[in-house]
Amino acid sequence: MGNRKWAVKFSLTNPVSDFPFPGGAVKPSLEDTLALMKDLRRRCEWDAAQTHESLRPYLIEEAHEVDDALLAADDQRLREELGDLWLQILFHAVIAEERGAFTLHDIAESFVTKMKARHPHLYGDGVREPWERMKAKKRESIVEGLPSGLPSLHRAYRLQDRAAGVGFDWPNTEGASAKVREELDEVEQELEHLGESRETAPKYDERHDRIQDEIGDLLFAVVNLARKAGVHPALALDRANRKFERRFQGIEKLAAERGISVPDAGLAVLDALWDEVKGTEGGTESDSPDRPLRP
Repeated sequence: MGNRKWAVKFSLTNPVSDFPFPGGAVKPSLEDTLALMKDLRRRCEWDAAQTHESLRPYLIEEAHEVDDALLAADDQRLREELGDLWLQILFHAVIAEERGAFTLHDIAESFVTKMKARHPHLYGDGVREPWERMKAKKRESIVEGLPSGLPSLHRAYRLQDRAAGVGFDWPNTEGASAKVREELDEVEQELEHLGESRETAPKYDERHDRIQDEIGDLLFAVVNLARKAGVHPALALDRANRKFERRFQGIEKLAAERGISVPDAGLAVLDALWDEVKGTEGGTESDSPDRPLRP
């Protein structure tokens, strides 16, 4: 309690140098971070100049850096990056408060209200219900509220998840698998008309548009199959990317050791190196299917 009172006093009068950071008896609280942010807005020219608009790139960057720390399973880095992300949240909350829009405490109130509403079986007399089904009752459309800048793979997943929330969904993975096969057949039919033109520069004509549409439908169907299998497609693809990167770097390492030029080696040599690299990984990895790419 004393720490919170001190934070309020600091935010009004005390300079940053007096802030009781590590070494004091009490660690800083979230209230202290808010007080510090308000002080920076008053006394730092760069912080004072920022707006919601100017901070947008930093918010996105910090979210990506948190994700990188999670991928690296680096707790120290994750701690630091979460702090940087918290800085962005504080920035926007304080700027909003300065505009008279809302405060950080209003955000906390909305958060608590929303989370309790999401769990009526824990914080009320309601029954447990899938979140998307609960949200669907409040939306006029499944696209309502989806950010325009969502990556396409995640957007496809969220669209299908929301559609499932209103009952538009396969009962199991069999229907989703059949849809993937159907879409793959349609892609292959379009590719048959290409002939050797696949090896030349692309022609952005009606045929290209048809192939693009069919491949888009195939990707959308694969996303749905992943969702039905309980797998997020973006995470699955990210895992496949890392695996391919690791294995191809292994090819490059072996090639360098043996004096082989990778660009001049040819498919047969590279394929043999790929098998050799894959063989050294063993068969115990959960992320070791066949080649993610093969001509």
